[in-house]
This record gives sequence, C-alpha cells and structure tokens, in this order.
Amino acid sequence: MAKAFGIINSSANHINIEGMQKYRPIGAFPFTGKYRVIDFPLSNMSNSDIDRILVYVRENPRSLTEHIRTAGNYNINSKRGHIQVLFAESNSASDIYNTDISVFMENLSIIERLSFPYVVIAPNYMVFTQDFDALLQQHVESGADITLLYHRTNEAKERFLLSDYLKLNRQKGVEGIERNRGTAKERDIFMDTYVMSRQLFIDLVHKAVDYSSICNLCQIVAMSCRDLDIRGVAHRGYFAALTDFKSYFDANLELLDPAVQCQLFSPQWPIYTDTSDFCPTHYFAGASAKNSIIANGCVIRGNVENSIIGRGVVIDEGVTIKNSLIQAHAHIGKGIHLEYQVIDKWAEVLHVDEIIGSPDNPGYVKREDII
Repeated sequence: MAKAFGIINSSANHINIEGMQKYRPIGAFPFTGKYRVIDFPLSNMSNSDIDRILVYVRENPRSLTEHIRTAGNYNINSKRGHIQVLFAESNSASDIYNTDISVFMENLSIIERLSFPYVVIAPNYMVFTQDFDALLQQHVESGADITLLYHRTNEAKERFLLSDYLKLNRQKGVEGIERNRGTAKERDIFMDTYVMSRQLFIDLVHKAVDYSSICNLCQIVAMSCRDLDIRGVAHRGYFAALTDFKSYFDANLELLDPAVQCQLFSPQWPIYTDTSDFCPTHYFAGASAKNSIIANGCVIRGNVENSIIGRGVVIDEGVTIKNSLIQAHAHIGKGIHLEYQVIDKWAEVLHVDEIIGSPDNPGYVKREDII
C-alpha cells in the first residue's frame, strides 16, 4: 500500500471571512457548535491512515494550536504519528506575497526530510469527508502525475463564486483551472485537494518560486496542465466552501437539516475534535428549543429556533433567537430578540432590544464585545 504524509493548507490568501478572521484562522472557526473547521481535514487524514500531518498557519495561530494540541485527539498514535503546526515567519505587509508557496518554501527542509513517497494536500476552509487512502490508491493505479478532487454542482451561478473549477475533458483529464464567475449553472468545483509524489510537489514549489513571487500552488498546477498528466476525481457527499461570511453562515445553518447531517456525519467515518468537560445543558421552565443544535454547558431560559448554540452560552429569560449562530460562552440578556446573527465567543448582548439581519445579510457581533 502506498504511503503518504498530509498537508493542510491554511494559506489561501483569496479567502476573507470578515470579522471572525481577525481573531483566528479559518481552520479554527467553530462549526455546528461542537467542531472546528480543521477537524474535518484532520479526521479525513486520520481515518485514511495518514498519521504524519503538517498544518500550515499564515497568521493568528494561537487558537488553532490550542485546539489541535495533541495528535491523540484525532486518533493518531503519537509514538508513530505526529501533527506539526508550521508557521509563516516572514509575512509580507502586502497580502499578495503571502501565498501558500511562500509558506511551503519557508518550511521545505522539513518536507525534504520526510521519507513518504506521496503527499495529500487538503484545504482548511472546506468542509467535506473523503477517504484519502482510496483516493491515493486510485492516483497510483492511474499513473497520473497529479490527481485533483472536485465536486460537481448545478448551483455554480449562486454558490462557490470565490472557488475555482476544473476544465475537464471526457477522460477526466484536467485541461485548466479557472475561477468560478457564476456564468454557468454546472461546474466541477475544485476542492483544493491534491495527490502527487513528494518529489513532484517539491519541484512545483521551486518552479513557482522561479516563475513569480506571488504564484500559488493552484496557479503553478494550472500552468502545468499541458506538461503533466493531471486528472480529476469526483467527490460524493456533503461539500461546503467557506469563502466569505455568508457562505460560513449558510453552511452552518444547512446542517440543521437531518438529511444534510447524514451526508456529512457517519458512524463509520468519525469526526474527531478536542473535547471539553462541560455539564449537560440546563433548560429552565419556560425555555424552548426547536430545530436547533445546542452544545453542552449552556443555560437556556429563553427560546431558540433554527439556530446553533456553542458551549457554555447563557440565554436569559424572554430571549428569542432565530436563524442565528451563538458561539461559545456568549451571553444574551433578558428580553432580547436576535435573528440572522453571528454572536462571536465571549460576546455579551445586554443593552439592546433587538438585532435583526436577513438571510442575504446576516449580522455579526465581535468577539468579547458588549452591546
């Protein structure tokens, strides 16, 4: 069986989730109350017997490193496996220079010392499940130089507008990679997931550096389509690309649908996370919760509907929360009405009567803010 190490690429500089990204990288974003976004690629790799994983972080690393902590949280034997967080120590003031290639180049000596023949690269801003071992075996058997994972959608005019898509021929060969501009209904959305040999990856990093100081991995692979055998493999199941604030908001709330949950979560493919020892949530007399995901450790005295509530949240009497994300340890004061809001961690909403957004324009209350 071919063996690979994993890279979780946290250096996509075209992604900006306004507000929340100021405090943590996207991989550390809460997802469905219990998880962080990075739990999904880490669990995919762990479940696929990839136990040597490099996690690249471009900025604000504290919350992500605190969450990952040990490989044991992800069912990886620490005696033979390791999750290593690598940082970009020379961030440029101009964001165009802060590419994934620049981060890879800074840490290339670590990759060169690894003995694994293959590498699987996955993004930190997409949520999906995938058997990377099966994908690796398919790559090896095909004889391709690079295998790229994609998701077929018929909603490309409305969704995935900041993502790339693959131009495929009839044999699933990749002829190009372009940005989805919303001009067509059906697209094969590129999932920023690559399988290739370790040596080819190293060669591409050097090639990108020689070509341009602002070149990224996707661009150098796209430019290599004529020279290399690059093939696409279709993904099946749930897929979300968290590329802006609204896509993050929508992806969370669509997981309230049990049918959608079943596409992402399976007993045969567990999603691991850093667990917390909280007591069960306490629902007081008069409280109600409908079609919501509520984590443990909360105090609920008000009404919650179509919402996701993180750990340790306090919701006082007379509160109504609809279609909202309330992150861990937030406090919603008496009689307040919230709709279509994201309330970040440790925030307190105490001195207003209502904050109401809309499905197209959800609102945001900053971390540790008091309003």
